[in-house]
Amino acid sequence: MDRSSGPELILVFSGKRKSGKDYVTDLILDRLGSAVCAILRLSGPLKQQYAKEHGLDLEQLLGPGPYKERYRADMISWGEARRNHDPGFFCRLATRDAQQPVWVVSDARRLSDLQWFVSEFPRQTRSVRVQCSEETRKQRGWSFTAGVDDAESECGLDSGVKFDWLITNEADAPPLDEQLWPILKMAEAATSLRHS
Repeated sequence: MDRSSGPELILVFSGKRKSGKDYVTDLILDRLGSAVCAILRLSGPLKQQYAKEHGLDLEQLLGPGPYKERYRADMISWGEARRNHDPGFFCRLATRDAQQPVWVVSDARRLSDLQWFVSEFPRQTRSVRVQCSEETRKQRGWSFTAGVDDAESECGLDSGVKFDWLITNEADAPPLDEQLWPILKMAEAATSLRHS
């Protein structure tokens, strides 16, 4: 990749299932606009490759329904094997077409995901954790699934990482716009670098 046209800021988001990562990252995209901000989903290329190799329906794998849940555990172990062989495999696929100055990685799940961005883009990478209570996650439809919620894909960033920002996505937390304000200011400053 030509680093001169690379990103000015990379926001690597993580959080438990049903914590609202997609909701929060979609809010950022909405505030910044698609000319400035690209949402990169590491699970997208993973699911695409998994669907291709296993003859599955990609659209259903990308959706929130029972089809994805049926294959989730196998897809996780298949993805782990790929990552063990090449830790940056899915990161490279996810970033290859991104041209915007701000990249928002909406679904980092493992330390190796975060480490890849930090090693490839040390100046630009910031980490963000979206958190909420287990009770809130249950209200959003989460229930514990053995082999998924206790696997590295859910727990890989639970400890050992000092996040640049923690976003609490709960009804009684400060409004998300208020919590996201410093992140949006940094994104605007990064965007102005591209045009200066």
